[in-house]
Formats: sequence, C-alpha cells, structure tokens
Amino acid sequence: MSNELTETLTATSVVNRRYKDTVFRMLFSDKKELLALYNGINDTYYDNPDELIITTLKNAIYMSMKNDVSCVIDMRLNLYEHQSTVNPNIPLRDLDYVSRTYSSLYKDEDIYSPKLIKLPNPKFIVFYNGVDKQPPIREMRLSDAYVHKVERPSLELIVTQININPGYNEELMEKCKTLKEYMLYVELVRVYQKDMSLEEAVKRAVDECIRNGILADFLKKNKAEVISMSLFEYDEKLHEKTMREIGREEGIQGAVIMLKGMGCSDEDVIEKLVEVYALDLEEARKFL
Repeated sequence: MSNELTETLTATSVVNRRYKDTVFRMLFSDKKELLALYNGINDTYYDNPDELIITTLKNAIYMSMKNDVSCVIDMRLNLYEHQSTVNPNIPLRDLDYVSRTYSSLYKDEDIYSPKLIKLPNPKFIVFYNGVDKQPPIREMRLSDAYVHKVERPSLELIVTQININPGYNEELMEKCKTLKEYMLYVELVRVYQKDMSLEEAVKRAVDECIRNGILADFLKKNKAEVISMSLFEYDEKLHEKTMREIGREEGIQGAVIMLKGMGCSDEDVIEKLVEVYALDLEEARKFL
C-alpha cells in the first residue's frame, strides 16, 4: 500500500478526535446568560437575548479549532475564552477563530466585489481562573510573537485577559451573577480537593452549591454532566490522555471503514493497522 494511503490514515486518526465541552462553555451557551456577561463586561444594558446571535464554532474538525463562546450583538463580535492555564498563544488561536467566524458570517458575500463588506467589530476576552498568580487585567498581543518587532505591525490582535479568581474584578462579578457563581463553584472544588479525591471534591462542591443557591438551577438540571465535565476540566493530564485514547480508537475505526470501502482484504487492513498504529496482530483483528 502507498505512503499516500498511510498519510491519509494518520490524518484520519487526528480528524476523528472529539472536543470535550467545559462547564464555562455550557453555562454561557445560554443566550440569557451570555447577554448578562456581555453587559457586565461592556457596562451596557441590553435586555433582549434574541438580539444576540451566537457564533460559537461548532463541529470543528480539529480539537484546537473549537472556541468557547462567541456572539454578535449590535454589530460587535465578541469572542470569549476560558483558561485555567496562562496561554501566550491565545492571540494566535483567536486569529484563527475570528477568521473562521467572519468566513461563516459572510460566506454568501462576494469579497471581490467593489462594494465594501461591513464587519462587526471584534473584541477578544479570555477569562482566567488558574492557580498561577496573574494581574486583575492584562493584554496579550499577536505581535508579541513576531520575530521582528516593529512599531506598527501590519497585523495586530489584542486579547484582554480578565482574572476571575476570588478577590479580582469584583465589580464585574457583581454585574454578572452567573460569572461570580461559577467562580465560587471552581473555588469550592479547589478547596475540597486538598483533602479528598478530585471526584469526591467535585461531587461535594456541586451538592453544596445546590444547597446554597449557587448555580442551583443549572446544577440540578445538569448535575451528572457537570460532574463529568469538571473531572476532565480539573485534571488536565487525564483529559489529554483520554482525548488521545478516544482519538486513536476512533481514528482506527475510521481507517478500517475507509480501507474496507476501498476493497481491501482483511489481511491488508490488519497489515496497515499494524504499520500505521503500531498495533500487534491481536489488537488489529479486534477492529475487523
């Protein structure tokens, strides 16, 4: 079999990875909550969630290409990310997100037309709640990554990182009740995790939040899913390991289907699985 087929199978392994949603993303996929967050950040008073258009990227092929939450209101495009680790590459990621979002919004427009296509103004925010010490607010610029520094870079993108740990940006927290309660939930998990397993800490934090009216309706409705997502969200190594395992298994399954569709015999399929995925013969046969 050709090297081209081998490369195709390897790509299939990557393409089939799934992205695990986070509690933050789930909370603010609700238009009402997202509008409240927008108002809190921008000191505005919009009161009709139907005026908000959610533009979050969905069904992205690659895991890294799916953003947390984005929306358009009053011709302003807002891209919100949530990070528990400081990521200096977030401007580069947002560059990809915003270009894909614009492409989606204006896919029916003729970009070669002499008529100017009006674009909603973009604003990039990352909400940080990691354990590394960070200032209340900081800016990260795409130009920070440029090898050659110039006074006026031809392409710039500025991301505002907002620290949402306890004691930071309290005015924003008061304006957006759900953001504040999310912060309290995260902090409870961290406190309990000092004395118990991660799973026990998450379950106890969820139960206590429900008793005390913190994200109560949301947690009651989505308790099992929130616990599952939180276990991934707080155990980054476990999350990455599980995603690799899921992606590998789905990639192998996809490869088998593709090879069978090309008329390959079982022996050829096994040979290719052993070659590409380093399986032993017994493991390879399980996928037939």
